[in-house]
Amino acid sequence: MDKVVVMIGLGQLGRVVAGGLLRSGQVVVPVNRDDDLLAVAARWPKPVLVLISVGENDLHPVLAALPEVWRERVGLLQNELLPRDWLAHGIVNPTVISVWFEKKKGIDAKPLLSSPAFGPEAGRLVRALLSIDLPAHEVADADSMLWDLVRKNLYILTTNIAGLETGGDVGTLWARHEKLAREVAADVLDIQDWLVGQPCDRERMLSGMLEAFEADPQHGCAGRSAPARLKRVLQHADAAALAVPTLRRLAESSGVGNT
Repeated sequence: MDKVVVMIGLGQLGRVVAGGLLRSGQVVVPVNRDDDLLAVAARWPKPVLVLISVGENDLHPVLAALPEVWRERVGLLQNELLPRDWLAHGIVNPTVISVWFEKKKGIDAKPLLSSPAFGPEAGRLVRALLSIDLPAHEVADADSMLWDLVRKNLYILTTNIAGLETGGDVGTLWARHEKLAREVAADVLDIQDWLVGQPCDRERMLSGMLEAFEADPQHGCAGRSAPARLKRVLQHADAAALAVPTLRRLAESSGVGNT
């Protein structure tokens, strides 16, 4: 089973990666929402990787239900992902990839930046993306991967949440609403610091976010998931007793609750 990859979740991003895995010579076993994980694990007990690519709200239920035989073979392809998410389920050394490409229905995948990966099977995922002309690379260590995860979270949350007020694209957000973008980013980073358990280098994070802005200035800000993202970050803020005044103002003005 040295080329078998079990894929849990085949949404837009998951299907792109599955295509790359197939192109690079892997065998992909798809697992859909209603499939019995234990039954699949009985048939495929030792895949080289169990790649989880589900919606943010589905990640923890999937990890909680993961068969024991798969727990040392986990790969994670998620947005809003941090080490606390896998450590909460006793998973200590997963393969993690932060995807920097956009995929919408009926449109080919469009890269913004090279997608970083880290972990035992990072090279396999990098080769898969490169085989379909999507840039990807392995990072050197866990600290580098953590920086990339926080940067992706900062980018997604800042653009989505600020976009609830501004609409438009990321280039316009920074050109015309830089003050708002900085205020949202500051609140988001307060929450990320708490979730990670240590402060980040804020200037470096902002520079990393701007690198993504410059890579695709016409990338849209607030999508369908923006209200749900704002709800989730406010739940974290409440748990941490953080003020995050700009996020709370935007929640009130947009009619987004935090419960």
